[in-house]
Amino acid sequence: MTDTPIDTTVAHTARVWNYWLGGKDNYPIDREIGDRVKELFPEITEIAVGDRLFLRRAVTYAIQEEGIRQFLDVGTGLPTANNTHEVAQALAPESHVVYVDNDPLVLTHARALLVGHEEGRTQFVGEDLRDTEAVLKAARETLDFDKPILLTLMGTMGHFEPEAAIELVKTYVDALPAGSLLAVCDGVYSGEEGDAPDENARAGMSLWQEHVAQPYIMRTLPEFSAYFDGLDLVDPGVVSVFRWRPEPSELGSIRDLPQYAGLAKKP
Repeated sequence: MTDTPIDTTVAHTARVWNYWLGGKDNYPIDREIGDRVKELFPEITEIAVGDRLFLRRAVTYAIQEEGIRQFLDVGTGLPTANNTHEVAQALAPESHVVYVDNDPLVLTHARALLVGHEEGRTQFVGEDLRDTEAVLKAARETLDFDKPILLTLMGTMGHFEPEAAIELVKTYVDALPAGSLLAVCDGVYSGEEGDAPDENARAGMSLWQEHVAQPYIMRTLPEFSAYFDGLDLVDPGVVSVFRWRPEPSELGSIRDLPQYAGLAKKP
């Protein structure tokens, strides 16, 4: 578990994301960088909302369509609205949820995450997700790895080089039993192979790399799709985030964003 102090002089991924989602767990430097990125790339706030929407829909699908009652949320970030345990336990109060994050500010807010439904159980694991052995060992204290689990990685894998990210995802998926689900959401250049990000996206990413503690690497569509190799994709497959099972009322207003999502089942 990390004991790294909170640095309020450098913008941090979890805090900037919290700001874009309307949260209050951020500092002036996070808001400054968040506003500068948003000026260059206004769609970023929609992307943040889209991630949370996909998380809610993936959890709902897992419960209602697959009967899953166990959830492993890796790279949790700061609590906002519709956190995994809130969505899961509202639908199935007996659900067990494990959050994983080693950010010191997230850790200070862990108690907020731990307030789950009395019939279920919620655990916070303060480990670096790269230490897969430590994470999985801690998760087994709450989750039964003989029963299906939904593993969620929301906006997390882009902080790693593509090959390292693939290896991390594979390690976690290999530890899951058959019938488990993998949900991933991250930045993708576009729906066309090899397309580069547009000028605004490039400018926003350049600013991010210069001023935020954790670098972020957008993927090509094939790189993102590789997370689901060997798994059975759930319809509609790998798509721009707002196109993943939208509500009927949303169909006329959906637009594509450089943020993709996918949900797949381990056979």
